[in-house]
Amino acid sequence: MNYHFQAHRQVRKNLLDILQNTSHEDLLLIPDGFNNNLYWNIAHTVATQQLLHYYLSGNPFRIDKYWVETYKKGTLPNLDVQKSEVEDLEFLLVETSKILMKDYDSDFFSDYTPYTTSFGMDLKSIQDAIIFNNMHESIHYGYILSQKRAILGEKGR
Repeated sequence: MNYHFQAHRQVRKNLLDILQNTSHEDLLLIPDGFNNNLYWNIAHTVATQQLLHYYLSGNPFRIDKYWVETYKKGTLPNLDVQKSEVEDLEFLLVETSKILMKDYDSDFFSDYTPYTTSFGMDLKSIQDAIIFNNMHESIHYGYILSQKRAILGEKGR
């Protein structure tokens, strides 16, 4: 699983770079043709990771439930995010990846409730969930890159 954890750290590093190097205004802007913003996509990856790994294994979230409830699938972007919340998300991107590795190494995920994702993937174990989560976060990273191009295009008008 080391390779999968390495991939997770890299995706999170890429997301962190977007979060730290994009203006607050642009993080919250919903570009034309999209239904959410950069910030929502990044926060959504953290919320989904908690659901796929902790909820489905019967364990408590490693973050405040606020993040899961506010940014899980089906939620709408919050357009009134404070800069302190952006800083909190920066911290969560890094820490939840570290905590996941520690929890995995300590056999924290002994049980897992099988789940079929909306993408059509059957998750039957924590290993499946970790691999799928990397794919999920990478899809959102690609979506974020498209949103950034759209924002740059809108500013160029």
